[in-house]
Amino acid sequence: MSTRVRPPVEVRVYRRAAGEASDVELMPAGDVTEGVVRVGDTIRRPHQPQSLAVAGYLDWLEDAGFDGAPRFLGRDAGGRDVLSFVPGRCAGALPETWVQSEELLASVARLVRRLHDASVGYVPQSHPFPPRPVRQDPAELVCHLDVTPQNVVVRDGIAAGLVDFDLAGPSTALKDSYNAAMHWVPLRDPADAWPGWEDLDPFRRLRIFADAYGWDREERRRLSGLAVDAAELSYERMRHNAEALGGGWARMWAEGAGGLILRRRGWLEANAARLTDALTG
Repeated sequence: MSTRVRPPVEVRVYRRAAGEASDVELMPAGDVTEGVVRVGDTIRRPHQPQSLAVAGYLDWLEDAGFDGAPRFLGRDAGGRDVLSFVPGRCAGALPETWVQSEELLASVARLVRRLHDASVGYVPQSHPFPPRPVRQDPAELVCHLDVTPQNVVVRDGIAAGLVDFDLAGPSTALKDSYNAAMHWVPLRDPADAWPGWEDLDPFRRLRIFADAYGWDREERRRLSGLAVDAAELSYERMRHNAEALGGGWARMWAEGAGGLILRRRGWLEANAARLTDALTG
C-alpha cells in the first residue's frame, strides 16, 4: 500500500469565534493528565512533549475520514492544546454496569479496527513520537494504546469515539487491539474485579471482541503468549515511569498498580490454554 506523506503540523493559534460558548467545565481527571477542561465545543489540555506528534496523527485520521477521534484545532492564548469536543458518555473510574453490554464490547472492537484501518500508511515526519521507556514495541502502526472504558465515547449504547491520545505511538495492531480487549473484557485476576463485574465470563467476552475485531487464526493462537509478554512490559514501564516521572504514575504505583499487573500476568499464565480454546474453538 502506498504511503501518504502529510505536511508538518502547524503550531496554529486557536481563536474563539464570535458567539462561541465560553462556559468552562472541568473534565474528569485522567490517570496522568490533569487540568483538562471543556470550553464550549472544545477541550483544552495542558501541552505535553508528545502533543505535536499526537496532533499530526489526529490530522492524518481526519484526512483519512475517521470520525471517531477529536480534531486538533491549535493552541490557545494560555498555551493549552485545543481539541474538538466529542459528545457522548464515558465510563467512570470504576466502570458502571452499563459498560458490560456485549453489544458495546463488540462495537469497541469494531471502532478500534476502523482506527487501525485509517492509520495505515501514517509515518510521523517532523514531529516523531517520544521513545517508549524500557523497551520499544515494533513500529508497524501508529495506534491509540489506551482504549480503556474511560477513553471511549459511547452514544446510544455503541462506541462512537476515542479520546485521550496521550499514549498514542508506534506499535502493532494486535498489541493495541489486545490492550483494548484487556481493559474491556476485562482480563485480570478475579480478585481485582470491579464492583458488579465479578460474574462476567472473560472467555466468552474475549471471543466476542476477537470476532468483532477480526483477529485471524494465527493471531488467536499467539494471543495468550502476547498477553503475558504485554503484562511483563507494562510492569517494567509502569515502575520506570513512577520512578522517573512521578506525578500520576507514582500515585498509581503507590496505589498498587504493580501488584495488579503481576496478578494479571499470573492469571493469564494460569489460563493460557482456556484463552486459546475460547478464541479458536
